[in-house]
Amino acid sequence: MIPNPLRDPRDRRLPRVPQPCALVVFGITGDLARKKLLPAVYDLANRGLLPTNFALLGFARRDWADQDFAELSREAARKHARTPWREEVWEQLAADITFVPGSFDDDAAFDQLAATLGRLEGSHGIGGNAAFYLSIPPAMFPTVLKQMQRTGMAESTPERWRRVVVEKPFGDDLLSSRQLNELVDSVFSADDVFRIDHYLGKETVQNLLALRFANSLFEPIWNGHHVDSVQITMAEDVGIGGRAQFYENTGAARDVLQNHLLQLLALTAMEEPVEFSPEEIGTEKLKVLRAISIPEDMETFAVRGQYEQGWLAGERVSGYRQEEGVDPESTTETFAAVRLGVETRRWAGVPFYVRTGKRLPRRVTEIALVFKRAPHLPFADTDTEELGNNQLVIRVQPDEGVTLKFGSKVPGSVMEVRDVSMDFLYGEQFTETSPEAYERLLLDVLLGDATLFPRNAEVEASWTVIDPLEEFWAGTTPHSYRAGEWGPRAADEMLAAEGRRWRRP
Repeated sequence: MIPNPLRDPRDRRLPRVPQPCALVVFGITGDLARKKLLPAVYDLANRGLLPTNFALLGFARRDWADQDFAELSREAARKHARTPWREEVWEQLAADITFVPGSFDDDAAFDQLAATLGRLEGSHGIGGNAAFYLSIPPAMFPTVLKQMQRTGMAESTPERWRRVVVEKPFGDDLLSSRQLNELVDSVFSADDVFRIDHYLGKETVQNLLALRFANSLFEPIWNGHHVDSVQITMAEDVGIGGRAQFYENTGAARDVLQNHLLQLLALTAMEEPVEFSPEEIGTEKLKVLRAISIPEDMETFAVRGQYEQGWLAGERVSGYRQEEGVDPESTTETFAAVRLGVETRRWAGVPFYVRTGKRLPRRVTEIALVFKRAPHLPFADTDTEELGNNQLVIRVQPDEGVTLKFGSKVPGSVMEVRDVSMDFLYGEQFTETSPEAYERLLLDVLLGDATLFPRNAEVEASWTVIDPLEEFWAGTTPHSYRAGEWGPRAADEMLAAEGRRWRRP
């Protein structure tokens, strides 16, 4: 393992460039590779963050020559790159691109891949270092991992490192998650496994830690003495696209709640780590995940829904059951909302309301801390009729930033207090645009920095939250909501039962 640059204070503000290495992408012709991974590799090269000795290998069931693969990669990178296109950067990168055709059960193809990696040690000076990205369906993991084990490609030595990147979903329940973890850990060492959750690579998610622990302004009120409730929302205005087969077997809770939202909850509720390191941050997140309590009254406080035909952005859109590839009698949820608790001294008694859904009015992800009302207001009731709870909102996407909502007097001759907002926007404050999540996370994999990657214990702790919900929902019919609405009425009634209501992002 290479030293973690974050450990040396002298290096913290210098660009982090990995050691010479190769990146091997399985499933290189898929949507994830074309829309996210290849553009991220180009953007890293364009920013000078890839090592001089670098190679990109693609593996897929296509009969292509290297130049064919290079052309596909070029088109994908140019179409989806974040940074300006520079032909000279791409030409230099293209000279280091290799394609190995073959199927996952083809021994000869994996022998060729291993031999190609060996040749690159001499021709490209990569030193034997390689990261393997499994951009493939989870069902293919066992076959690919066993092939890598057979050929010795997974073996790290004192002279070289080998790492693997695993995309979600990490199983579909606790049992399958443990089986997957055992499989991966039997081939790679635990420190060399990177379970990627792209939400943790977003700049605003990382800024949540800076907001909390680099300022004395917020931490004293970041607890149940002052916070009434926490709302975490991930809303999407799109449907399922061409993912019917995946979504029918997964649903909103397994697809988003188990990973993205519970990770956001853990970062919001965690205690201050001893230091900013993967081990310490992971330890504090795990404490939160193990302290989560699910509602006793799931009928009221665990709601799932499915969108019907409706209107969105002025267009009529189909219901979920009318989507291509979906069972006309499907009971898969496209919306999930749950009231969770965190049984720690800091958060005891504070409800955490989490929700996610498709075909909602707009695309937005945010974390909102809703504060308790002032214990005494020395104003007439009519003076504060339009005054709500103070709120601190961290917007993860798309308008990255922070909003503080508080009461202010309305100009005039009478005392009238109403809510106003103070906004901080990343795009206005900083001239440099934020890196894409995959850009940051790919770089961290090559650096060996696991700060933003969930450990297997975190994944399993998350499933202990989701499994009882799935068991309760099994065999039930989800509530319906029209496309373009903020979910089913039962989700509003869930908060109304405790005298609260959802924020309108």
